[in-house]
Order: sequence, then structure tokens, then C-alpha cells
Amino acid sequence: MNDTTAVAVAADTAVITVRGLHKHFASPTGGVLPVLQDIDLTVREGEIVALLGKSGSGKSTLLRHIAGLLAPSAGTIHYRGRSVNGPNPGTAMLFQSFALMPWLTVQQNVELGLQAQGVEPIARRGRALAAIDMVGLDGFENAYPKELSGGMRQRVGFARALVVEPDVLLMDEPFSALDVLTAQTLRNELVELLTRPDSPTRTALLVTHSIEEAVQLADRILILGTDPGTIEVELRVDLPRPRNRRTRGFEALIEDAYECLTGERAELPPTLGTHDPLRAAAPLPQADVEQLTGLLEELDSRGGSVDLPSLADALNYELDDLMPLVEAAETLAYARIRAGELRLTITGSGFACADILTRKRLFAAAVLANVPLIATIRTLLMASGTGRLREHHVTERLCASSSDRASRQQLNTAITWGRYAELFEYDARDRVLLLPHEDLVTGDER
Repeated sequence: MNDTTAVAVAADTAVITVRGLHKHFASPTGGVLPVLQDIDLTVREGEIVALLGKSGSGKSTLLRHIAGLLAPSAGTIHYRGRSVNGPNPGTAMLFQSFALMPWLTVQQNVELGLQAQGVEPIARRGRALAAIDMVGLDGFENAYPKELSGGMRQRVGFARALVVEPDVLLMDEPFSALDVLTAQTLRNELVELLTRPDSPTRTALLVTHSIEEAVQLADRILILGTDPGTIEVELRVDLPRPRNRRTRGFEALIEDAYECLTGERAELPPTLGTHDPLRAAAPLPQADVEQLTGLLEELDSRGGSVDLPSLADALNYELDDLMPLVEAAETLAYARIRAGELRLTITGSGFACADILTRKRLFAAAVLANVPLIATIRTLLMASGTGRLREHHVTERLCASSSDRASRQQLNTAITWGRYAELFEYDARDRVLLLPHEDLVTGDER
């Protein structure tokens, strides 16, 4: 069998099969409350399927049946031909609420599933670290959830789900608790992870209430009706990846899905006029890397140039809230403001189009070249001999030119950026900055 034939056979292989599924619960009055009725569903290997519907349509209930967490009132569920009568061994769940254990580190959270499978500690550690690196969190292995942004916490959720190498990734509105830019970044990276040729997880079932998210991610969209939940419409999404609103046919599919849900055609949002906002004066803007990445991706999808009010309107941001991200893009030489427009630089375009690991390398080069605070921390760590630097040594120098609060904010941003770039690590308990072990051994000066 040649490679082309193998791919075609895999694409036609049913991984999840649901037939005649009904689910009802007992009502408070002693009657029966139907939730799902006569559900027939097939998920094939290598495809991403979105379940789209209004609240109360039973999307999450259906997902939990496929995971084997609920038993149907009638009907069958099969995983690769085997009946599902308990937890489905071929699936892993990703939740909206992150569901991390706050007393465990990133690495310990990622290892949970492997521990439940009885994987030995050494193998468990290696697989967990590889998964953390895969989702772009290398450098945060020893961080606790409280130290992470929402996007970073959901990356931990991705790593924890993917480390057990599930056949099918089940996602229950995984991006709905995130801001627009962070969600956009993680959607793009999810598609990249699922479509890698060497990925053990290439099939996904996504519950969402966002039409645009469904069109961006899915190969097929199944639209559920309500009272009780039934699959009413299937829409095929035959668009090339990566996708965004500029992709030909994207808007038409959004309108089709909207009409199926509401019976009305969607109206596109209006575009605001040009405006030249003032720049904030903070030397190092308080900008999350996830949000910054989402901003650059959005800018790249719009041809590399857009006026700021229109961009803020499209992202549902207040203009003032968008400005720290714009400042960060300018600080790193990823974008420039010209005549009221934010314009992507060649460097910024390269970052926006890169894969996860390449982005980290590019970001490291950008912060070392453009952020003196991070470059100084890196230099002091390299010169220390021990690869350790007490936090107060940095804050004392910062306080000489700014307030305690401003200095703290500056250092927090620098630590977050430096950890993402894998330039240094941070022990929050002892308040110590650390040179990554591999750099300490090799004396890497980047």
C-alpha cells in the first residue's frame, strides 16, 4: 500500500460511531426531561468535527457520552468498533475551566494522566516535559497555575490531554474563557498540533457556540437543534488551512451556519474610521505573549496593515486596552504605527507565520535585541557562575528610576517574556531567577 492509499484509507476509518442515541433525565416533578434524541454521528480518523448549537442543545452532554462519562438512555457508542460502556480509552477531554490542580506545578499537572495509567516516574517525566515543550511552555515546568495567564493555563490543559496520546481529543468550549487574541493564537496552534504528520492525535471533536470558531477549525460542522437536542444540519468546510475571515468562502459559511441556527442572515460588523491614538509611556508594556501573538496573527491576516480603531472593533477591545499590545509590538520591532495604521514589519510577519518552537526562538532574539531589562538579566545570570540571581538585586536597580509598583510591574513582564523565550527560569517561592540547566552546562550566550 503506498502513502497516498494509506492516507485515503485512514481518512475513511470511523473512530467514533454513535447510533440512535437518546438521553433523558428525571425532572423535578417526576417526569422525563429529554435532552438528546436519535443522534447519529460518525467521526473519521484525521478530521476535526464541531458541534455547534445554542445553549441547552445538549452539545456538552453528547461529548460526555462519547467520553464514556455518561451512559445513554438508549442507543450505542462505539470506539473503533468496540462498544463504549465506561471511560473511553481512546479519548482525552479538554475543558473550558482549565481544571488544573492549583497545588501542583505545570509538570505535575501534565503528569496526572500518565500517573493514572501507571507510567513509571522517569518515563512520565520525559513525556510530560516533551508535551510541555510541544505546547510552547518550556521554562514554566515548575510554575504553579496562579503564576500563569489564562492562555498559558489552557496550554497546560492541552499538554495534559495530549501527553497520553489519545486517538481523539474531545474539547468542551476550550477557548470561551479566554480573551479574543489569546483564543485566536491557541486555535491556530491547536490546528498545527493536530495536523502534524507525526502527531499521535489527529482527530478532534469540538463543542462550541462560536460560528467563526467552528468555521476556522472544523472539517465538518454539525448544528444541533434544541428541546430535545438533535443533529439538524451538517455543513462541510472545504477551505484550505490556515483560515481566517479573508479566506475565500469563509464569510459565506458563517452566514450559512448563522441562518441554520437563527433563520436569519448574518450582518457583518461596520468598519470604524481612521484614528491616531496616543502611545502609552511605560518603558516595558504590560502585554501578555499570547495576546501579542494573537494581535500579530490578526494583523498578518489583514494584509499586514490596519487602522487601530478598526482592529480594536474587530477584536472587541477598547482602544486603551489594545494599546499595551501595540506598544509591545513596537518595542520588539514587530510592528510600527504610521499615519494611524499599525503595520507589520518583516520581522513581525516572520513571527506571525512561524510554528510554535520557531516563534520561541524568534521571540528570544527580539527581546535580547530590544528589551535591555531582559538582556541585562540574562547577562547577569551568565556572569554569576551559579546561574542564579536574587530577584531583589533587579528590583533595587529598577527602583532607582521608578516607583516600587512600576518596578514590580516591569519585572513581572520581563519574567513572563524571558520564561516564554527560555532565556531564564523563575522560582516564585524563593524569588530567584535561574539560568536554564542546558545553558548553564553549555555556557550558551545566544
